[in-house]
Amino acid sequence: MTTPVERALSCFGQNFNCSQAVFSAFAPLYGIDEKTALKLASPFGGGFARQGHVCGAVTGALLAIGLARGTEGPAGKGDIYRLGQEFLHRFETEHGSLLCRTLIACDISTPEGYQQAVERGIFKTICPDLVRNAVEIAGSMLEAAA
Repeated sequence: MTTPVERALSCFGQNFNCSQAVFSAFAPLYGIDEKTALKLASPFGGGFARQGHVCGAVTGALLAIGLARGTEGPAGKGDIYRLGQEFLHRFETEHGSLLCRTLIACDISTPEGYQQAVERGIFKTICPDLVRNAVEIAGSMLEAAA
């Protein structure tokens, strides 16, 4: 049986985006099939539709945390907000930012910036580490909250 980290890195290696890779690694564990997870997370890669905002690995992890521990009604939001805040704090402490364009030191929201990222190999060097770490942090938090 593969681990969530292995599933996420395999997915990312197949050219799915960072958010898809992270979320789909957890989704089957919490009742959503991989195909649905890939669809749901698809617009979040590259910092919200390749705009360089919040890293897609972060949004994928927050989706997974919400799926695993979120509320079905309006009550109880405080607990999931605390979990989300803890994840964000841990990721930002580890990497110095939550923003895609800062993490990869490239603005992929422009064709020129995206091409620069491709030429520098960012999606093969920096991004897999961000995906791995997002899964590790979320996984440890979900295990602790179980």
